[in-house]
Amino acid sequence: MPLESKSAVHRRAGSVREKAYRHIQRAIAEGALAAGGGISELLLAKELKSSRAPIREAMHQLAAEGLLEQNPSGGMAVPRLTRGDIIELYELREALEVFAVGKIARSRVSPADRQRLQCFVDEILRLRRELEDGKHKALDAKQMERFIACDLGFHALLMSMAGNSRLQKVVNDTRLLIRIFAIRREGHDGAALKSIQRYHQRILDAVAKQRPDAAMTAIAAHIQASRDERLEEYDFWKRENLLRQNVATFDMRGPARQS
Repeated sequence: MPLESKSAVHRRAGSVREKAYRHIQRAIAEGALAAGGGISELLLAKELKSSRAPIREAMHQLAAEGLLEQNPSGGMAVPRLTRGDIIELYELREALEVFAVGKIARSRVSPADRQRLQCFVDEILRLRRELEDGKHKALDAKQMERFIACDLGFHALLMSMAGNSRLQKVVNDTRLLIRIFAIRREGHDGAALKSIQRYHQRILDAVAKQRPDAAMTAIAAHIQASRDERLEEYDFWKRENLLRQNVATFDMRGPARQS
C-alpha cells in the first residue's frame, strides 16, 4: 500500500482541523458548551475520530478569536464575559459600524441592496405583529431564531456594503461574541421589537437618502441602546447569582441556633 504524500497528510489534517473548529464553534453558539465550562481535547478527538493534534490547533484558533480561553489547569474553557468585556465589545462595534455606515451613505445604494435591507426590517415588523396578535408577551424560541437571523442579516449586509473585508470580519466576530455570551432571560417583547425595527428603518432611510450624519447618529444610538440592554441583563444575572450563592451558603450552615 503506497504511503501518503506530505501534501496529502497536510490536507487531511487541515480538513479535520476545520471540522473540529466548526464543531466547537457551533456547540458554543448553540449553548451546548456553556460559558465557564471546560472542553476536553480527548473527548473531542474521540467524538470526531481524530488524533488530538488537529483538535488542539482548532482550539487554539478559537482561543485567538476569543471563543475559548486558557484555564488555570492548562486546559481550555468557554469564557464568561465580564461587564467590562461587554462595554469594550460594544465600543468596538460602535466605532467600526458608525464608520462603515457613514462610508455607505456617501455613495449610492443599489435598489437590490435597499430591497434586501427593507426585507430584514419588515420581518421584525411581522414578528412584532405576531406577538400583538398572540397570547404571549415575548417571542418564543423559534421566533427568536427568526429575529436573530434578520437582525444579523441586516447588520451583516450593511457591513458587506462598506467594501472592507477586514472590517466586516472584525464586526462579525464581535457580534458573534456578544450574541453567544449574552445573558438573556427571555425573548424580546413588543417594546423591544418596536425599538429595534425603528432603529433599522432610520438607518436604512438615511443610507438610502445619502445622509451620512443621520445614518451614523442612528446606528450609534442603536448600538448604545443594545449595549445598555446587555448591561442591564448582566447586572440582573449578577444579582441573581449572588443571591443564589448566599442562599446556598445559608442552607449549608443552617439557621442560627437560639441561645
